[in-house]
This record gives sequence, structure tokens and C-alpha cells, in this order.
Amino acid sequence: MPLRQHLVELRKRLLIAVIGLIVGMVIAFIVTDSLIALLATPIENIADEAGREYTRLNFGGVTSGFDLRMRISFAIGLLLSAPIWLWQIWAFIMPGLTRREVAYTWGFLGAAIPLFFGGCTVAFFVLPHVIEIMAGFVPSGMAQFYDYSTYYDFVFKFLLVVGVAFVLPVFLVALNVAGVISGREILKGWRVAILICTVFAAIATPPADVFSMLLLMGAMIVLFFAAALVSLLFDRRKKKKVAADGLLPDAGA
Repeated sequence: MPLRQHLVELRKRLLIAVIGLIVGMVIAFIVTDSLIALLATPIENIADEAGREYTRLNFGGVTSGFDLRMRISFAIGLLLSAPIWLWQIWAFIMPGLTRREVAYTWGFLGAAIPLFFGGCTVAFFVLPHVIEIMAGFVPSGMAQFYDYSTYYDFVFKFLLVVGVAFVLPVFLVALNVAGVISGREILKGWRVAILICTVFAAIATPPADVFSMLLLMGAMIVLFFAAALVSLLFDRRKKKKVAADGLLPDAGA
């Protein structure tokens, strides 16, 4: 296909992806009241338990409410339209891939997407504990105002970081498939992996919230060992295939 036709095809794919995103944003905008109430639940719980009259999500600007709704609409719309824009990306690059590369790509997507949403789910259940524990450091009798922008950025980044952390084992398997690292080498680094998971969980959660830290750390460690096991199975299959083809030094012995 000539370059001009590639550019035309790219423009077509981008247009469809943008339309899908806009439709997703419109749908998300309609339900933003429920989403904002859900995000503000930890703040409401703090207000009820601590008895602070002025512990609320604070909108300080004229356009603050609209700005928050647009931010939430974009994030949720991006998720709702993911099947559309992912397919457009896939349809654009698929003609240039071999059959084996197509199969691997489907496998990685099939593993990465559920893991990402699984990580976001874990983060969503951990989040209220994080916010409530941090609110406990506010002196008694004091009011605490949560700026809507800062609060939303914290929630969004927390969900995103934990979601991406859950996807990292997929990249380990991808490196193994590409021949960059073996499953045995991945498994040998288990001490370093546990240390990294512990430090990440300690940073992502408040020091006083041991339960949330252990939950996040445990999930990441399990995923690491799962990636190592899958890589070992792939290495074993590769070795058997090479032996069957007679390429190993002792294959003919």
C-alpha cells in the first residue's frame, strides 16, 4: 500500500476512534452525578465518623463543577470506547504482522486488559482506607476541605498506577517470548521482585494502613510468580521444539 493510502487509512481509523470516544463521553457525562457521589463516599464516611461539619468535597471556582464532570467523562468515556479505539489500532497494524505475531498480540491483550481492570478494582477497594487513615492526622476540631481537582487527581493517579503495576508481569512474559530474558532468570530475581513490590506497596499506601499494603503487595507478588511460571512453561516448550527439530547438540545422541 502506498504511503498516501496509509495516511488515508490512518485518518479513517482515528476518526472512528474519536467518534467512539465522544459517544462514550456523552454516556459518561449523563451518569457523572452517581460517579461523583461514589468517589466522594470516603469523604462522607469521614464526615459521619469524625463529626466534622465541614469535611466536604470543595468546589472553589465558577466552572469547577463542569470541569470535574468533563474530567470524569473523559476518563470513563475512554474506558467505554476502549473496544472501538483498540480495534482501530489493531486493524491498522494487523496487516503488517505475521500470523504468529497476531496470536501473541491477542494473548497479551487478553491478559493485560483484565489485569489492568483487576488492579483498578483492588485500588478502588483500598482507596477508602487510604483516605480515611490520612484524614486521621487532621487535628481534632479542625475542618478539612478537599479541593475537587486535587482529590480527583489523587484518585485517578492511584487507580492508574496500581492498574499499570498489575500489567507489568505481562511485559515480563513478553520479554521472555521475545528471547530477551528466560523464565529461570526471571525466577532468580524473586528477592529483588519482592523488595520492589514491598517498596511500591509502602509508597502507594499510608504507613499506618498495614492491611492495604499487604493486600497490594501480596497481589503483585503472586502476579510476578505467575509470570515466572508462564515464562518457564514457554521456555520448556521452546526447548522441546528445538530438540524435535534436531537443533540441540545432543539431539542426535
